[in-house]
Amino acid sequence: MAGAHSQQQQSAAAELAARTETEGLRWIEAGALEDIPQLGARVLRLPQGDVAIFRNRQNEVFALRDRCPHRGGPLSQGIVCGRTVACPLHGWVIGLNDGQAQGPDEGQVLGYPVEVRDGRVFLGLEDS
Repeated sequence: MAGAHSQQQQSAAAELAARTETEGLRWIEAGALEDIPQLGARVLRLPQGDVAIFRNRQNEVFALRDRCPHRGGPLSQGIVCGRTVACPLHGWVIGLNDGQAQGPDEGQVLGYPVEVRDGRVFLGLEDS
């Protein structure tokens, strides 16, 4: 059984690598889906800045830079509702799917592609 699981992991890794080349992205593993609390976030510390990986009630996963466009509040500590997160500092509501501040507020936070494969979360980073 362990051999079959290993082959599935290798197959998934090969598929991600192939897609990486065509999309110009480097995919990194961010951990298990179950490690991200439902209606919460997990922070991934990267050289280019912290990334918050969110999970909503429907088990959809999103990734945004962990910095509100208003005053830099940690979005990872905000309240997730549907496909939005409310910044814990001043209540700005940010769309998880596009990083866009909801009206009347204006601004946007950088979003990242994210995929879940076999219960593991992968984050797409621009290859630099």
